[in-house]
Amino acid sequence: MKNFALALREAWRHWPALVGALVCSLGVAALWSANIALLFPIIETTLNKRTLQDWNRERIAQVQSELSAHNAELAKLRVQILVAPVKQRKELQQQSSILESAALKSEKSLWLRQLVQPAIERFLPATPFSTVVFITMFVVLATALKQCLMIANALLVSFVSQSIARDIRGRIFDKSLSLDRPAFNKQGISGFAAHITHTTDMLASGITNVYGGAVTEPLRIITCLVWAAIISWRLTLASMIFAPLAAYLMLHLNRKIRALSVRFIDRSLGFHHVMLEVFNSLLTVQANTMEHFERDRFRQSTSKMRSIALKSTFYNSLASPVTEVLGMGMLCTGIIVSSYLVINQETAIFGIKLTDDVPTPASMTVFFGLLIGAADPLRKLSGVITGINTGMAAANIVYPLFDIQSTVLEPANPVPFPAPHHTIEFRDIRFSYDGIQNALDDVNLIIERGEHLAVVGPNGGGKSTLINLLCRFYDPQEGAVTINGVSLREIGLADLRKHIALVNQQTELFNETILHNIRYGRWDATDAEVIAAAELARAHEFISEFPDGYNTLVGPNGQRLSGGQRQRIALARAFLRNTEVLILDEATSQIDVESERLIHEALLEFGRDRTLVMITHRESTLALAAKVVRLEHGALTTVRTTALQAA
Repeated sequence: MKNFALALREAWRHWPALVGALVCSLGVAALWSANIALLFPIIETTLNKRTLQDWNRERIAQVQSELSAHNAELAKLRVQILVAPVKQRKELQQQSSILESAALKSEKSLWLRQLVQPAIERFLPATPFSTVVFITMFVVLATALKQCLMIANALLVSFVSQSIARDIRGRIFDKSLSLDRPAFNKQGISGFAAHITHTTDMLASGITNVYGGAVTEPLRIITCLVWAAIISWRLTLASMIFAPLAAYLMLHLNRKIRALSVRFIDRSLGFHHVMLEVFNSLLTVQANTMEHFERDRFRQSTSKMRSIALKSTFYNSLASPVTEVLGMGMLCTGIIVSSYLVINQETAIFGIKLTDDVPTPASMTVFFGLLIGAADPLRKLSGVITGINTGMAAANIVYPLFDIQSTVLEPANPVPFPAPHHTIEFRDIRFSYDGIQNALDDVNLIIERGEHLAVVGPNGGGKSTLINLLCRFYDPQEGAVTINGVSLREIGLADLRKHIALVNQQTELFNETILHNIRYGRWDATDAEVIAAAELARAHEFISEFPDGYNTLVGPNGQRLSGGQRQRIALARAFLRNTEVLILDEATSQIDVESERLIHEALLEFGRDRTLVMITHRESTLALAAKVVRLEHGALTTVRTTALQAA
C-alpha cells in the first residue's frame, strides 16, 4: 500500500486535472441521485392529478397545521410542567423537548416551502401533464449533462494515469541505463521490458480506478443514500444491516486478489524472458531445429500464467456477487420494512421507531429507486477494487526498482580525466563475476600513451574482462585500474568513457539510418565529419552504392547489412569519437582480406599518438601491435614486446 500511495501522491503533480475530475464526479453523483429523486413529483402529479404548485401549497398548509398543533401541545405541556409533581416533571420536560424539536423542524420546512413557492408559481408549468413533460425533459437534459461529465472525468483521469505511466516508464528506462551490468542482470532485458510495458499498465489502471471509479462510484452511492436518509434516515440504516458482513468479505477477497496479482506479474516476467530470449536467438533455434523445444517451453510459461489468471478471475468474480448481494439485501430489507409501514400505517417495527410519519406510496417508491440507484454503483465498485488491487501489486514491484543501486558508483568528488594521459596501469587486479572463480588473478600491466597493445589468449582467459575494467563496466574486487596514477573510481563515468572508443565483436547497430548509427559516436558531429569517419573506416564506398546513401535504414541490429559492413560502420562510429584510447574487441574478425588491409591502414593512421588496445586472434592484426600480452586462466603469462615475435 505504501508504494501505491506514493504513486497516487505523484499523480497530484497534475492536480488541475484531478480537481476537474473530482468536480465532474460530484456533478455525476448529484445528477444521478437527483434524476431518481425527481420521480417523486412525477408520481405525485400523476397519481393525484395536481400540479407542483398545488402540491407545495398543500404541504405548506399541512406543515402550518402541524406547527399549530405542536405549539398548542407545547403550551399545554408548559402548564402541566408548572403544576406537575417533581417525579413527573422530568418526563414532561422530555416530551416538551421532543415537541420543540418537531416544531423547529416544521418551522424550517415551512420557511423553505414558502421561500420556493413564488419560484414554483412563476417558472413551473401550471397543469399536471405539462408538469410531467417539464420534469421528464429536465431529466433527459440532466442525463445528457451527466454523460458529458462522465466523459470529461474519464479523459481527465486517463490523462493523469497515462502521464504517471509515462513518467514511470521513463524512470525505469533511466534506471536501466544507469545500472552497471551486475545490477542490470538481476532484472535482465525481459524484466525491464515487462515492467516498462505490462507492469506499468497495471499501475496506470490502478491509478485510473482510484481517481475514477473509487471517487465517482462512492459519490453516487453517498448521494443516493443521503436522499434516502432525507426521506427516512432510520429506514436507510435498517436497509444497510448487511454492510459490515460485505465489508469483511471484500477485505478478505482483496488480500487474495493482491497476492495473485503479484504472482501473475512474476510469471509474466518468465513469459517475457522466454519470448525475448528466443526472438534474439531465432537463428540459433532454427539452425539447431529446437523449434519444438522452445514451443513447449513457451507454452509451459504461458500455462502457468493461465493457471494464476484463472484463480485471479475466480476471486475477482466473487467480488461482484458480494457487492451485488449487499445491494439486493439493502433493497429487499428496505422493501420489506417500508411495505410493512405503508400497509399497516405504522411508524415503528418491534417498538423501534423508523419514521416520524406514516410513509406514503410516492415517498416509498422514490426510496426504493434511491436504493436501486445506490446498488448499481455498488456493483461496479467491485471492478474498481479489483483494479486498485492490481495497481497496488504493480506499485510494489515497480517502486523497489528505483532503489536498486549500481556497484559501480559515481565518485562523490570526481577528478577530471588526466588528459593527455601518459600511462594506463592495471595494478594487482583480482576480479570475479560470481565470487567463486577469478576471471583475473593478480594481473599487473602498464600501457604507455600511444602504445599499440594486442591481448591474446584462449576464450575465457580474461581478455574481455580486462576491457570491461578499463571501460569501468565493472570494478575489480582487489587492486586498481589507474590513468596517470589516478584510480578510475575517482573519475566520473561519463568523463572516463568520453575518452574511450570501443568496438565489439558483436556489432550493435540501431534500427535507424547509417548516418544515425555513425553519428551516435558524437552526436554534435557535422555530416562532413560523419562522411570523413566513414571514409577513414573504408565504409564510404559501399554506403554510397545504396540508393539512399547515408539515409539507408540498416534494420534491427543492422540485419540488412553484411557482417563486414556492420563492423566498418562501428569502426566509423569509433573514429568519429576521436578519443585518446581506442579498444578493438575482435573488431576485424568478419572483414574480408582487402577490407582488413584498408582498415589496418586506417588504424595506423588513426592510431598515431593514440593508445590502441586490441583483442584479437588474427595474425594480421597482431602486426599492428608493438606489445603483445597473453591472458590465460585469468593470469598474465607472457609478454612480448615486438609484433614479429607475437606473430
